Amino acid sequence: MTGPTPLTLASIRQAPKAVLHDHLDGGLRPATVLELATAIGYDQLPASDAESLAAWFRDAADSGSLERYLETFAHTVAVMQTPEGLRRVARECAEDLAADGVVYAEVRFAPEQHLEAGLTLDEVVEHTIAGFREGEAAAAAAGTPIRMVCLLTAMRHAARSREIAELTVRWRDRGVGGFDIAGAEAGYPPSRHLDAFDYMRANLAHFTIHAGEAFGLPSIHEAVAFCGCERLGHGVRITDDITDSADGPKLGVVANYVRDMRIPLELCPSSNVQTGAVPSIDKHPFDVLARLRFRVTVNTDNRLMSDTTMSNEMLKLAETFGYGWTDLERFTINAMKSAFIPFPERLRLIDEVIKPGYAVLLG
Repeated sequence: MTGPTPLTLASIRQAPKAVLHDHLDGGLRPATVLELATAIGYDQLPASDAESLAAWFRDAADSGSLERYLETFAHTVAVMQTPEGLRRVARECAEDLAADGVVYAEVRFAPEQHLEAGLTLDEVVEHTIAGFREGEAAAAAAGTPIRMVCLLTAMRHAARSREIAELTVRWRDRGVGGFDIAGAEAGYPPSRHLDAFDYMRANLAHFTIHAGEAFGLPSIHEAVAFCGCERLGHGVRITDDITDSADGPKLGVVANYVRDMRIPLELCPSSNVQTGAVPSIDKHPFDVLARLRFRVTVNTDNRLMSDTTMSNEMLKLAETFGYGWTDLERFTINAMKSAFIPFPERLRLIDEVIKPGYAVLLG
């Protein structure tokens, strides 16, 4: 073949991809939700077949409100309370991402939400990581190897963030790569959890923060200036600090700092539209931020709720903003540069997997 491969959904699936922002409880297979619900006697699902359930999740999440979007997780979390449920969901997560061409994935979840059946926090993490390892093995056997890393999330409206930070450090050499806080932003600023972030920094451990999704610039400012985050989960509202001028876009103090320090933005296009963070894909600030050379990355957020994959997200961006293979390669390398794994591993995946994979597609 000479010349670039045509950019289609099928060809994008062949491209090596890296995802930094994917929620375990937001990526279940609908059929798995049904089967696990039956196994544990959970009878509150809004639909009784996989197709209808998938449609319900998508439609319920497409509300324009982060708070209403988050309500859909009650059903997925409910079926992830047992060792069997956690292992299966984690295994299938790895298999599904690998089948979509993802070669590196950081998948996050909140252990504190999975204690209803009597598991301890450590047992929740243990079974989840075991599932990831099973999924990695299955993906390798299928010829689609993937590296899975777990991020532990604390809910920002709760009071267990220090405990989850300690759990993160305890498991960091056994499959956990970092820490996060998530949940409704309004009324729950990142600075409420300074004790957890201080602990992470004292232990030289990685962390990202959901900020600048449903709440504006103050959330980003706190996450960066007070909490010292390495990455911003979403961060789309950084555009509140970018104004138009006769000489082109003018960056304010926060936006300049985020760009200068190469703080990665974990952008999730479809999810950002669903939660009302942006009005539509064509109005998404991804392209503006990419052209201004922020370190933008492409992510899924919640594959079930958004009915999406990494390939779908990349195709939407390519069709909307005219991106080609070199652009998608740059966004993928941005993600790998920002990964919470040691530098030699990041470099190996970039040099031995990502660049060769895109070279084939570029012809």
